[in-house]
Amino acid sequence: MPKQVVICDTSVLIALERIKKLDILQKLYSTINITPQIQNEFQVSLPPWIHIGRIHDLARVELLKLELDEGEASAIILATQIENSLLVIDEKKGRKIAKSFNLTITGLMGILLKAKALKKITSVKEILDDLDNVGFRISQRLRNKVLTLAKE
Repeated sequence: MPKQVVICDTSVLIALERIKKLDILQKLYSTINITPQIQNEFQVSLPPWIHIGRIHDLARVELLKLELDEGEASAIILATQIENSLLVIDEKKGRKIAKSFNLTITGLMGILLKAKALKKITSVKEILDDLDNVGFRISQRLRNKVLTLAKE
């Protein structure tokens, strides 16, 4: 089976960059792929382990932009182009549409739980607190669920 290709939407990159924990993605996956549209939204110099993929069918991105922002739309279309991809996306509507394409998805909370399970981070709670301090919002219900799964 070919190696899984990880495609990340903008919001996860921004959240982790704001708390200076972008390297969690590299520790888990070594390489992350984004689109030029996501690079434009991210507006931060990319580390060498984040690669920019090209979309072959920009018309499909334009169609999805009727329902999603450009970064989400481009990430979903890039993921449809690549067999065995994992799409990292948080927005509810984007996740629903990604699932309709039968894409494998995770979000920031899934990333944090995986990082804890693989001992790449020591505390999910500390990271959630840091995210809260920079304005990243998750519901109390989801926070409690994630902390329970992380055994914290």
